[in-house]
Amino acid sequence: MGIMTMVLLIIGLVLIVAGAEVLVRGASQLAAMLGISPLVIGLTVVAYGTSAPEMAVSIQAAFSNYEAISIGNIVGSNIFNVLFILGLSAAITPLFVAQQLIKLDVPIMIGVSLLLMVLALDQEINRIDGIILFAGAVLYTGFLFYQNLNGNASAVDDDNCDALSRTPPSLKAWCVNLFLIGSGILLLTLGSRWLVAGAVAIATAIGVSQLVIGLTLIALGTSLPEAATSVIASLRGERDIAVGNVIGSNIFNILAVLGVAGFLAPNGVNVSPAAINFDIPVMVVVAIACLPIFFTGNIIRRWEGALFLAYYAAYTTYLFLDAINHDSLPFFSRVLVTFVIPLTVVTFVTITLRYRRQS
Repeated sequence: MGIMTMVLLIIGLVLIVAGAEVLVRGASQLAAMLGISPLVIGLTVVAYGTSAPEMAVSIQAAFSNYEAISIGNIVGSNIFNVLFILGLSAAITPLFVAQQLIKLDVPIMIGVSLLLMVLALDQEINRIDGIILFAGAVLYTGFLFYQNLNGNASAVDDDNCDALSRTPPSLKAWCVNLFLIGSGILLLTLGSRWLVAGAVAIATAIGVSQLVIGLTLIALGTSLPEAATSVIASLRGERDIAVGNVIGSNIFNILAVLGVAGFLAPNGVNVSPAAINFDIPVMVVVAIACLPIFFTGNIIRRWEGALFLAYYAAYTTYLFLDAINHDSLPFFSRVLVTFVIPLTVVTFVTITLRYRRQS
C-alpha cells in the first residue's frame, strides 16, 4: 500500500501543476479576447475552476457522513489559501493588489467568513443555510460580470485592447482557449482526487481525526490547484490572476461549495465544537489580516509573504501537537498568545500608521 500511495501522490502532484499551467494560459488569453479584466477572470473562472476539488470532496464527504472532513476541507483550504499560497506567491515576487480587491472583494471575503461563523453557531449548516450561501455566490458572480461589462474599461490593459481592435479573435482561438480551460480544470480535479486519496490513506493509517484530516491533508491537497495556479500566474506576470484566484476561491468555497453541500446533504453539514471554537475563528482572523497588508501601498511585499508562511507553519504545528496530545502543546500555545500574536498586531498597526503619515 505504501508504494501505491506514493505513486498516487506523485502523479496527482504532476497533474495539478500541469493543469494549473494550462488553466492560467487559457484564462489569461480568454480575458483579452472577451475584454474582461484578468482580475475578474481570476476571481471567477480561475477561482471557481481551481475550487472544483473542494466542491467534489465536500459534497462526497457530506453524503458519506464525514461532515467533519467537509467543513474542515473548506475552513482549512481558506486558511491555506491566504497564509500559504499568498505568502509563497509574494515571497517569490511582490504582488500588486488591485483597488477592486481592497474596496470590494476582500471585505466580501471577510463578510462571508463572518457569515459562516454565525451560521455554524448551531453546529450545523442546514438546507436553509445552504440556500442562503449559494444565493450569495450567484449574486457575487453576477455583480462581477455586470460591473466589468458596464464601463469598467480601465480594468482591461491597453495592450489587450489594442490587440483586440487590431485582430478580432477567430473561432479557432475561442475553441483553443476554452479547451485549455476545460483541460486545466479536468487535470486539476483528477490530480487532486488522486493526491487526496493517497493523503487520506496515510492519515487514516496513523489514526488522525476527521477534522484534522480535513483541515490539513485534504485542505492542502484540494488547495494545491490554487497554489500551483497562483504561483505560476505570479511567475508569468499575471499578478491579478494570482491574487484574485485566492480571494475568489475563498469566497467561492464558503458561498458555493459549502452552500451546495449544505443543500444537498440529507442531514446537512454538522460543524464540530472544535471547528466553531478555534478553526473558523482562525479563518476569520486570517481574512481580516489581509486588509492592513493589502491597503498599505497596494502591494504584498516579500517579508509580508514570509510572515504569512510563518503563521501557516505555526497553525499546522498547533494542529499536529493537539492531534497527538503532545506535552509541549501548552507551552507552544502560551508562546503564540504571549509573543507572536501581540507582536503581529503591533506590526500591522505600525505599518498602517506609517502609511497614513506618508499619504
